[in-house]
Amino acid sequence: MKYRQLGAGGPSVSELGLGCMGMSAFYGERDDTRSAETLLRALDLGITHFDTSYMYGWGHNEELISRSLGARRDEFVFATKFAHRMAADGSRYVDSSGAWAIESCDAALRRTGFDHLDLFYMHRRNPGTPIEETVQAMASLVEQGKIRLIGLSEVSPATLRKAHAVHPIAAVQMEYSLFTRDVEDEMLSTCRELGVALVAYSPVGRGLLTGKVNVNELSKDDFRRVLPRFTGDNLDHNEALVAALTQVAAEIGCTPAQAALAWVLAQGDDILPIPGTKRVTYLEENTAAAGITLTSAHLLALETAVPAAAVAGTRYTAEGMLTTGH
Repeated sequence: MKYRQLGAGGPSVSELGLGCMGMSAFYGERDDTRSAETLLRALDLGITHFDTSYMYGWGHNEELISRSLGARRDEFVFATKFAHRMAADGSRYVDSSGAWAIESCDAALRRTGFDHLDLFYMHRRNPGTPIEETVQAMASLVEQGKIRLIGLSEVSPATLRKAHAVHPIAAVQMEYSLFTRDVEDEMLSTCRELGVALVAYSPVGRGLLTGKVNVNELSKDDFRRVLPRFTGDNLDHNEALVAALTQVAAEIGCTPAQAALAWVLAQGDDILPIPGTKRVTYLEENTAAAGITLTSAHLLALETAVPAAAVAGTRYTAEGMLTTGH
């Protein structure tokens, strides 16, 4: 496994990380035993960047990582997030206030038993809270030694600039894949100007780019069932793109998932993909993508097979899209 720097002045981490969300939420039933095996196997394969959030099971995912990997705490970078809260009626809302940032950090430390958080993200921004307030509170956590690095997720380039003026931002987490390339418009150049790493989540399109997802076989509570790209005519259209990707991948000599991951890795050494899985088999397949070198002809073929403008449907529901880009 090769390494990449997590922002200017940040630590070196494995070029492929592990997104742990699906082990606790959104992708069907939990299996903590299987997930623990996957987490340990990831560490043994050289993965040193583990990504979670309070929202992923309302603390369950953080606790799962702590139980599974806590004995080897000095071998990995632990990244978690705050902002989402649950209302009395069970609905979610975004609180990016400084007070909630501090309370969330302390709660994460208690849940995990860790003495610090390596990377602490604002998961989403409530536009009613000035980003300066949020980052000032997060900076106070750095000063206290409770967190090492500050991150943001799904913000606008303008918000990143304002935040970075208050305290250096190590990473911005954004969806980035052959299916989702919005970050190329302005965010990626802003990150590079400021020395901020771009952590790419859903680099295989929430599984769609693997060619292995059958929507009809997904669990009833799998949130992909309601995502626009996974429904109706959009799904038929997008599966045709995946078929074209699969053909190119075969010519390269790898799986569609590996081709998709290798493509993201090839976009720059300051991009850190965090594909998620809760199965060792898929983990090993994903990790092998780090050993694939794509030629310029390969890159062109992949981008021709999956043109950015050709993907049908937004990446979240209309309600979910309202929480991005602030």
